[in-house]
Amino acid sequence: MKTKPLFIVLSAPSGCGKSTLIDMLLQEYSDICYSISCTTRDPRGEEEDGLDYHFKTKERFEELIKEDAFIEYAKVHDNYYGTLKAPIQEVLAEGNSMILDIDVQGAAKVREYVRNLPNTDPMKIGYVDIFINPPSMEELRRRLEGRGTDAPEVIEKRLANAEGEMSHAAEYMYQVTNDDLAIAYKRLCDLVDALSGRM
Repeated sequence: MKTKPLFIVLSAPSGCGKSTLIDMLLQEYSDICYSISCTTRDPRGEEEDGLDYHFKTKERFEELIKEDAFIEYAKVHDNYYGTLKAPIQEVLAEGNSMILDIDVQGAAKVREYVRNLPNTDPMKIGYVDIFINPPSMEELRRRLEGRGTDAPEVIEKRLANAEGEMSHAAEYMYQVTNDDLAIAYKRLCDLVDALSGRM
């Protein structure tokens, strides 16, 4: 069944289940590819180049900036992070969809980039951005504390960040509230199916 290739941008505060939802989509939809970001930070733990990130030297990353190779990039705590254009263009040209996991600042840059593309560009034709909301701040606090991985001050910082991010939710085309993982996933699938013409 021929479907329209989508360029999906997904954002959510930490603890909203975004990574889980993306993993579920990738397992179910063989035509959705995951966009791997570039970074200049060192690999952590089991991270592999080309799987978790494309690890670049600062010099190489700055060369790529000069070559206009990124759809968006940012410097965070002395390290660069960015999304390359070429892999997205290649995936869409093959008739497949690309999903991008990115924060609200990055999403705003991508949105601006796409807005300035010609109307015939596959990135613009297939563009969709979705924000995943927590059911409430109380539930988000419960989830973050339930992980048992973060110190109390880290949790407070994440919650403050979440409020800031949620203030941008209305900038997205669609919002999905993850109150129940199965229901939220169904909503996400329904969106993907409708927008790609699978329905």
